[in-house]
Amino acid sequence: MSINIVCVGNLKEKFWKDAINEYSKRISAFAKISIFEVKESIYGMSDQEILKAKKEEALRLEKFKSQFNVALEIKGEEFTSEEFADKINSLMTRGTSSVSFFVGGSFGLDKVFSDSLNLKLSFSNFTFPHQLMRVILIEQIYRAFTIINGKTYHK
Repeated sequence: MSINIVCVGNLKEKFWKDAINEYSKRISAFAKISIFEVKESIYGMSDQEILKAKKEEALRLEKFKSQFNVALEIKGEEFTSEEFADKINSLMTRGTSSVSFFVGGSFGLDKVFSDSLNLKLSFSNFTFPHQLMRVILIEQIYRAFTIINGKTYHK
């Protein structure tokens, strides 16, 4: 399976990059993982300008869609780690060869774009910085693969 994590905004801090690199390396034993960054350009804009910029971001994100697409959204569906592993396993069993996860920037994803995806996924009702959300997502993807493959990391 091929996993794409598509993020609005860049990681600048070394500690975030180190965490992402570590989990990417671990996941590579189970799946091909790619991380893509799309420029975020909405700081200091009016609400109307932000809406326009988010629509432009959505157009840039469109090219990263794959067989199954997931938006990280605060109001999305919540899973336990086991349920998330079951979801990924079920996708693999059905022959899904690629999954893309979309992580919005400071103002989230464009609603029309998000609504066009297969699943809206939430890890919490809390709001997290998008940099931290990437680390949480990639760790949960790794955890899911350890559950699927009966490895001891999970507990």
